[in-house]
Amino acid sequence: MTPQSRLENFQRRTEWPMAAVALVFLALYSVQVLARPRGVSNGIVNAAMLATYLVFVADYAARLYLADPRFKWFIRNLLDLAIIVLPFLRPLRLLSLAVVIEVLQRAIGDNIRGKVMIYTALGVLVMIYAASLAILDLERDQPGTHIRNLGDAVWWSITTVTTVGYGDIYPVTGAGRLVAVALMIGGVSLLGIVTATLASWIVQRVAEEDNASAAATAVQIEELRDEIRKLTDAVTRIEPAHGDAGDSRQINEP
Repeated sequence: MTPQSRLENFQRRTEWPMAAVALVFLALYSVQVLARPRGVSNGIVNAAMLATYLVFVADYAARLYLADPRFKWFIRNLLDLAIIVLPFLRPLRLLSLAVVIEVLQRAIGDNIRGKVMIYTALGVLVMIYAASLAILDLERDQPGTHIRNLGDAVWWSITTVTTVGYGDIYPVTGAGRLVAVALMIGGVSLLGIVTATLASWIVQRVAEEDNASAAATAVQIEELRDEIRKLTDAVTRIEPAHGDAGDSRQINEP
């Protein structure tokens, strides 16, 4: 088995387990931000989040080890490394939930319209909810904050991901602005992916229609050729018969 096939086999086998870990991480982060546990409960939540974080680290290390060429894979997956290594990107670890969308896309199959619909719906929901948790965690206790509860955070996320930007609610911390930048880029990227996918689907359908029309025309042309050959053969058989009949009449004449 080649290194590339080993990597693909590993990723195929770990898709659903990693999706489950990502969902667990989302649930734990939701509890941490919304319930704000204290004492022993907070310790348990932190320990569980650390465990999920280590799973992400192990998954990244395994994929890096199996990749070939390794350096090329490393360059293409710098965002994964940043999410794992850089401490100030802690809220952005929720980007690991992208594996959930990817797994669901593969499970859908080859229906491109279904892929677009599912990808759009889940992508928007995950981005808005994750960004809302992250911005609330970062902003609610800051002086001069405009984001004090989940409702404010969700409203800010929706206006940001759609690039509307009313300006009534905005982050006041550097980390909060970093989340805003990531959300804006994610929203624009998602729209671009959906638009490109729909355009690709339309081009594919037009090409399929053209190919079908060309095939039908070719069949009709071949049928016409068969008819012409049949008529030609019939005429060829009739002409000698008429010639023989004329010769007979000439011989019998006195």
